[in-house]
Amino acid sequence: MGHADPVAGGAATGGSRWLKRLTVPGAPSPQPARARIVCLPHAGGAATAYQGWARHLPAAVELLAVQYPGRQDRLAEPCSETMEESAGAAAAALAELPVLPTVVFGHSMGALVAYETTVRLGRQAPHAAPVHLFVSGASAPHRDHEDLPALDDESLIAYSRRQGGAQPEVYDIPELRELLLPSLRADFRLLTDYRGVRERARTDVPVTAFGGDGDAGCPPEALAGWGELTTAEFTTRVFPGGHFYLQGREEQLTALVAGALGAPAGRPAP
Repeated sequence: MGHADPVAGGAATGGSRWLKRLTVPGAPSPQPARARIVCLPHAGGAATAYQGWARHLPAAVELLAVQYPGRQDRLAEPCSETMEESAGAAAAALAELPVLPTVVFGHSMGALVAYETTVRLGRQAPHAAPVHLFVSGASAPHRDHEDLPALDDESLIAYSRRQGGAQPEVYDIPELRELLLPSLRADFRLLTDYRGVRERARTDVPVTAFGGDGDAGCPPEALAGWGELTTAEFTTRVFPGGHFYLQGREEQLTALVAGALGAPAGRPAP
């Protein structure tokens, strides 16, 4: 359900350390946004996992990513180990932003945090609720799911390698391994605790579930369970690939996600 991303930076937005605005490096200053996409990373991941999406979005669609504590520019902060903290903080940060049509996308662990964030916004800040929720690479939390790894170093690394993340070789570098494992362990502790709850709230936001046809941890048939967690429209879409099917598919995914905003897809690269 995740792999660790190496250290990189990002610009905070909305006065919150939990949100980063991602733009094309070297591009002109962004114009006032008319719509917003919010992305939530996988276990061990960071906001910059979605950096490649910025190049494929219309200029009037701002791209935000949630930055969990304990990584990248938040490396010195204690990691979040509970869904209540992660989803609660993400929802609070989004509720403070100017109101715009918004879609939320989360992959793997990020799908679960995205769902919980959406539920909280619907209850506590309906003005900030998204118009669509995209969940990716994760089975619905109230249904049967894959076995999560033990929290020792070797189990976490072996699990992450099986998932096929972008840079599994980072674990072969002692300095990076020491840097990345604490956040990965915290994320799986969050997942282990969260998965034990079987009763889940329903959202009234339309939901689309994405997955890879070769994802052993979340096979395509497991995506259907998300339909039980919305009172609105539900659809699924399966792509070729494994758990990280989305790598190299930024243009296609941004077109689909931005389409839920009614925004045209694509813009020329600078």
